[in-house]
Amino acid sequence: MSMKKNKYLFYISQNYSFEILRPLQQEIIKQGSIVAWFVAGDEVELNNFHAEEVVLNTVDDVIKFDPVASFIPGNVIPRFIPGIKVQVFHGLEWKKKGHFVIRDCFDLYCTHGIATTVRFQELAKKHQFFDVKETGWPKLDNLFNTPKEQYFNDKKPTILFAPTFSPSLTSAPYLFEQITALVNENKYNWLVKFHPKMDKKWITLYSQFTSDNLKIIESANINSLLQSADIMVSDTSSVIGEFALLGKPVISLNNSQPGNYLINITEAEELPKALQIALSPPKVLLTAINKYAAELHPYCDGKSSLRILEAVEDIQSNGKQSQKPLPLNIIRNLKQRKKLNYWKL
Repeated sequence: MSMKKNKYLFYISQNYSFEILRPLQQEIIKQGSIVAWFVAGDEVELNNFHAEEVVLNTVDDVIKFDPVASFIPGNVIPRFIPGIKVQVFHGLEWKKKGHFVIRDCFDLYCTHGIATTVRFQELAKKHQFFDVKETGWPKLDNLFNTPKEQYFNDKKPTILFAPTFSPSLTSAPYLFEQITALVNENKYNWLVKFHPKMDKKWITLYSQFTSDNLKIIESANINSLLQSADIMVSDTSSVIGEFALLGKPVISLNNSQPGNYLINITEAEELPKALQIALSPPKVLLTAINKYAAELHPYCDGKSSLRILEAVEDIQSNGKQSQKPLPLNIIRNLKQRKKLNYWKL
């Protein structure tokens, strides 16, 4: 790959973006290029930025910076932001409503594995204004080498409860009583990680626990949680795929498309028995987990960020394979102008 000095933009709106994009930032800097961040909206905690990271404060600053590419883990980016617009995704969970919705914003979709690549390639043929390249997910460059953390002082099995926020999919309300009972039994240690968009009433409810064997984790960095837990309990959260990549069992409550790689339960009362199965997983389950992981994200080499930059450079050098320009989508772009209060042409 060439070592010419490029400028890249990270366009973010949620705290989870830091863990997704920092491995990409590391690769960009390693190549001698420059990164700047731009925050859209008010949901990003600015104290998450490191002192050496460059943050642009206005759209005018972004336009003056003039990146060759803008990377987006969220769903939308306005037309007036410069550069090749690259969707890197905010999660692996392709079952969620909206994962395959084409929002007319992106020149390039960097997919994670065959589970999503084939569908996006079909959509690219249909729409003809974006390219698709299977690269893997930058966040996972660090997953496999993140060390375990000692969250508890004993050796009891550690369960990570990581429900999604979507009201129609979340397990948080339904598992509260079961988890309370299991915490009181004191056979397991519990780590609880809520999605940043989780309804505050459920966070408040779970936060009332005062127990040595339950911790609510507020950090946006989840890799150490995934490494440290023995089992995950969830629903249809995007984090299920990340946990599966480590070859560990997941218990899901009413997963929207349960596969044989999950211990899927339909009633909260089934949770204690499911935990026993997960702690001594049958070989057929472990085989299914590994097969699913290979389809979801086959890359364990820590080089997804490099592949993303190579895909962008290919477009820089040779142009997009897709024939049509991005649609104008005037309504969406007006909404984005309003959101960012930017009305210059």
